[in-house]
Amino acid sequence: MMDFDYMRLAYLVVLLVALGGFVVTDFRQRPGQTGRQALAWVLIFVAVIAAAGLWEDLRDTVAPRQQLVGPGRIEVPVSPDGHFHLRAELNGEPVRFVVDTGASSLALRRDDARRIGIDVDGLAFAGQAVTANGTVPTARVMIGTLTVGDITDTDVPAVVIGGELDQSLLGMSYLRRFARVGIEGDTLVLER
Repeated sequence: MMDFDYMRLAYLVVLLVALGGFVVTDFRQRPGQTGRQALAWVLIFVAVIAAAGLWEDLRDTVAPRQQLVGPGRIEVPVSPDGHFHLRAELNGEPVRFVVDTGASSLALRRDDARRIGIDVDGLAFAGQAVTANGTVPTARVMIGTLTVGDITDTDVPAVVIGGELDQSLLGMSYLRRFARVGIEGDTLVLER
């Protein structure tokens, strides 16, 4: 251990002794009230940990989501991170994409490709793509069905990215299938 680690440990021990001493002293004077307050803080701490762990699931409930407005028209609100995130079903499995007009292809993360039934380990990563993180190997694949709202496409070409990718990208090779791709205020509009 480095000196820095010992100092951090010493600080935490002093902090725990001080808090523990306060709780023991306060508990002797007002056991009922101190117990209730300690339980309230424990519950608050557990709730914060649970909310952080469930954020991916809660985000879709709390934040605005894409919606089918009419036949062939999908509206996607901008996310707090400034990107447009779109959910689609690939071969019946839900996949979350970042709409990326700077990406030339529909690009799948390895995990998403695996979930939709692609044998990632058997792919030949013979191509290359230039990303913000540098050049990464790619493998061409064909997606059986891709559904967004009421729109279903079959035999959709895509690439699986051999490097690390935070989220799959919905690039221009798929966006070109729409008659209109536009931004109205904070909303991305896709129309067929």
